[in-house]
Amino acid sequence: MHIAGVLSGISQKKIRKQKTEYSFFIFIGKCRYLSTNSDDPMKKYTSLNILIGWIIFLIASVTYLSTLEPTASFWDCGEFIAASYKLEVGHPPGAPFFLIVGKMFTLLAGDHKELVAIMVNALSGLASAFTILFLFWTITHLVKKIYTRNKEEPGTAEKWVIFGSGVIGALAYTFSDTFWFSAVEGEVYASSSLFTAVVFWAILKWENVADERYANRWLILIAYLMGLSIGVHLLNLLAIPAIVLIYYFKKYKVTRNGVILALLVAGAVLGGIMYIIIPGLVSVAAIFERIFVNSFGLPYFSGLFFYLALVIGLIIYGLIYTQRHGKVLANTMILMLSVILIGYSSYASIMIRSLADPPMDQNDPENLFNLLSY
Repeated sequence: MHIAGVLSGISQKKIRKQKTEYSFFIFIGKCRYLSTNSDDPMKKYTSLNILIGWIIFLIASVTYLSTLEPTASFWDCGEFIAASYKLEVGHPPGAPFFLIVGKMFTLLAGDHKELVAIMVNALSGLASAFTILFLFWTITHLVKKIYTRNKEEPGTAEKWVIFGSGVIGALAYTFSDTFWFSAVEGEVYASSSLFTAVVFWAILKWENVADERYANRWLILIAYLMGLSIGVHLLNLLAIPAIVLIYYFKKYKVTRNGVILALLVAGAVLGGIMYIIIPGLVSVAAIFERIFVNSFGLPYFSGLFFYLALVIGLIIYGLIYTQRHGKVLANTMILMLSVILIGYSSYASIMIRSLADPPMDQNDPENLFNLLSY
């Protein structure tokens, strides 16, 4: 009976492997068909760009997943793995979105607790592989702009240069020491790199359709990703100056004073997020909480809920007002602010989990005042 069960398990694994290989070859075949049988030359280029990008992703993912740390490595990795497994409160300033996603990966371990660590490490491996994917597409986009100028379809020689540059650049970064080191351990840097790569790729996608209707949706996506990235690492915010400059170069005539003004705006946006939105939102909420509890004698968190309702109400009013009066830029800016706040709201999980008093509860941020110092 035992031998029969083993043979049955082996046969099922073979079937699953065959299905996976079959699905992969179907995907490759479809991409190859699109790249060789489309009447539109630009579709051929796009299909080939997508196909090569996913091949690079497979190379990176196999590399990282096959070299993962089996357990915890040095620095903060052990803490992040433990905090992800039980959704505990790690060291300030915290990484709530990373811990939430890490918790999802730990569920893949099932009842095998010895696999929890490698599952969190696998999160970094996959995030790094996707970073390489978007890096490849970013490189091909930029090289195509340099070589094709105003032409829609690059020539054969130009394709070799474009795709060759993307492959060399992406694979060089794949096997670089520092990036590979972060890709195989349960740390926040791989996920932060993914957010940075996607954000920069998204602004290039916006640039392609900047003069079309609904192009601003890409800007709103970028703002949302930046809001989420606050719950991972603040490194992603350093992409703001590049984003502002791309917007300026696309929308305005380039002058020396204009570039200086764009850099000043970029600094103001970066400073506004780091020193006003991130601490200010909690700071003002703490003031409301103190007034409602100490002065009005209301229950704990009543000031917080009133403040949240007030912020949501002001955002809704602003969106309705700007839409009715045709103020497109103001409407877009309010939408961007709102999605940044939605992404930033992952920090609510820090206070919620601290209220449960988990074994790891650093700084005890179970109220707004402790959360502000946290």
